[in-house]
Amino acid sequence: MDVKIETSRLTLRPWGADDIEQLTLGLNDLKLARWLAFVPHPYLTSHARDWIKRCQEISNAGPRPTAYEFAVDLRPERLVIGGVSLNKIDWKAGTGGGGIWIADRYQGHGYGREAFEAKVRFAFCELGLTKLVNGYFDGNENSWAMQRKLGYRRVGEVTSRCMADGRQTIEHVTTLLRSDWEDREGQTCNRA
Repeated sequence: MDVKIETSRLTLRPWGADDIEQLTLGLNDLKLARWLAFVPHPYLTSHARDWIKRCQEISNAGPRPTAYEFAVDLRPERLVIGGVSLNKIDWKAGTGGGGIWIADRYQGHGYGREAFEAKVRFAFCELGLTKLVNGYFDGNENSWAMQRKLGYRRVGEVTSRCMADGRQTIEHVTTLLRSDWEDREGQTCNRA
């Protein structure tokens, strides 16, 4: 099930074989990978190839997949600048999670928030989910600032290990309820 989401500057689309080089370049950066739980360092072409294969298998898993993994393309260049996930979908509970990464040289331009906000809208309006569970590693204040602006709340802490550098750290768990998101000015799903 190939889903494509358009924003004013970005396209969120399924990963493909043509993305291996840009995916490898983006994630083979320890400054970035240290904020991501499941990204090894160094990040090799074989990791990118395996990731894309896994994403393609997930997207073909049937009418109700448990994950959507998107490449974040900067338009009109069709240049992959990051990735955003909507995963761990529990259709019965109406919940999902997932994270985001934006390559270092494209940070600070609002692309992360634009992509993450598009994911939130897709989760609530297109899929009908009612709660998103996310998080961020201790010290990643940029991630927390972005989530907070979208209405997320911190609800707990867990101990996590970063695959890239092996350190054990605190992961702050955050949630966003669809009702809270809809209560924010200008946030509606325009449901019939």
